[in-house]
Amino acid sequence: MNRVFAQGFDDAETYAAAPPGEAWAARWLANPDHVALIAEIADEPVGALAAYVLPKYEQARSEIYIYDLAVLESARRQGVATALIDHLRAIAREVGAWTIFVQADIVPEDEPARRLYRKLAWEEITALHFDIAP
Repeated sequence: MNRVFAQGFDDAETYAAAPPGEAWAARWLANPDHVALIAEIADEPVGALAAYVLPKYEQARSEIYIYDLAVLESARRQGVATALIDHLRAIAREVGAWTIFVQADIVPEDEPARRLYRKLAWEEITALHFDIAP
């Protein structure tokens, strides 16, 4: 999955420089609130999606946040991202999530992702993202 993200985002430093060990990966995958999906063409990974089920406090319901979604350039415009999101929608229904949300950067190179999200979304909200140091 990290190899697809490293290539798809052209960000080897984040996704390939310090991969987690087997124990970390196993613990992450065992968490029922974590979703990891891989799309393959001819047994080769071409897309990946990482998401989190977020149980809410204000009502007995959950949301799902798509944290990362990438498709390799060679497989783009073939429905891979839509198929990954469709699979996530089925998972959302299984866990009783009321919505799936995703953030998209406003840089020009992310316009294809924004077009996809606009096609699938029932609402578009403009928001700012702030990273706060721990």
